[in-house]
Amino acid sequence: MAKTTTKDTPAAAKAPAAKKATPAKASAKAASNGQDGQASSNGQTAPSVQPILNQQFNAPAPLQRYGTVSQRLPIGLDSNTRQESVEMLNQMLADTCTIRDMYKKHHWQVVGPTFYQLHLLYDKHYEEQDALIDMIAERIQILGGVAVAMAADIAEVTSIPRPPRDREEAPIQVSRLLEAHQIILKNCHDFAKRADDSGDDGTNDLIVSNVMRTNEMQVWFVSEHVVDTPLARAE
Repeated sequence: MAKTTTKDTPAAAKAPAAKKATPAKASAKAASNGQDGQASSNGQTAPSVQPILNQQFNAPAPLQRYGTVSQRLPIGLDSNTRQESVEMLNQMLADTCTIRDMYKKHHWQVVGPTFYQLHLLYDKHYEEQDALIDMIAERIQILGGVAVAMAADIAEVTSIPRPPRDREEAPIQVSRLLEAHQIILKNCHDFAKRADDSGDDGTNDLIVSNVMRTNEMQVWFVSEHVVDTPLARAE
């Protein structure tokens, strides 16, 4: 009987297995990226809870530069109209931030027979101006602009004279506030007309319905405090 022989075939070549990073190496790599990765019981790297700090020192270009207008929101206004409205509103925003802070300064520093009344009134007006600030800033963003925000920038933009750091008498405080209100209201009339002429009804409505009416009402309440009437005896 013929004897058959079997020839041993060479074993199939095996592909080298991919190397898995050890927990120690994974942790070192995470640490080099500013993260503290920790190895879990199954050998996988756990998510890091370390904040990625100091990113401002290697920041890319800003998302949008101040003074520009983007076309992100389709609100039916051309770029030139938006640009004009954003410039007006940023002026109004800076002035509103300034008068708001003047009210808080006077709220802290007021003195005299009418201390209690003015102390409360100044704080009430402060809160009303603070609400206007948010309305104006949001309108700027809706138009595709960038709202002025920081105190140093506001100080450069505002048209309201800077009050001294000193503590002043109540009539001086009131006079400074009335001057600031008048500056804002003059701009309101000018800006509202320009917004109306350009077809920006939303900006016109904000200026007239909110900014103008609030400032006019505050002028009435503040100005009555410097009317020359006797304090304790009727004449």
